[in-house]
Amino acid sequence: QVQLVESGGGLVQPGGSLRLSCAASGSGFKILDMGWYRQGPGKQRELVAVISSAGSTNYADSVKGRFTISRDNAKNTVYLQMNSLKPEDTAVYYCNVVVISYSAVHAVDYWGKGTLVTVSS
Repeated sequence: QVQLVESGGGLVQPGGSLRLSCAASGSGFKILDMGWYRQGPGKQRELVAVISSAGSTNYADSVKGRFTISRDNAKNTVYLQMNSLKPEDTAVYYCNVVVISYSAVHAVDYWGKGTLVTVSS
């Protein structure tokens, strides 16, 4: 019912910037939280940032002050602006969207396929 399309990944130098986007498509649901996770080489998947339907945000300590998450509810899209990128930010970044169906009583998580961000000189 819900499909996620991520874009914006690529290769950047340390100190550079990149913006990721994730658009949710479908119908019959309300989007609750939207967020970004990442999985670096040899590491577990971890939360990067999340934004609620009300606009409240939470960030991993490692990205605070450098990354900014935002959303456009009219477009069902979440963004992650990444500045001052470091080599340790290299990872596959996954979009996560929590939705609740108009005809259901439970929330469901949807995941994007991931977009690779490589920070290297």
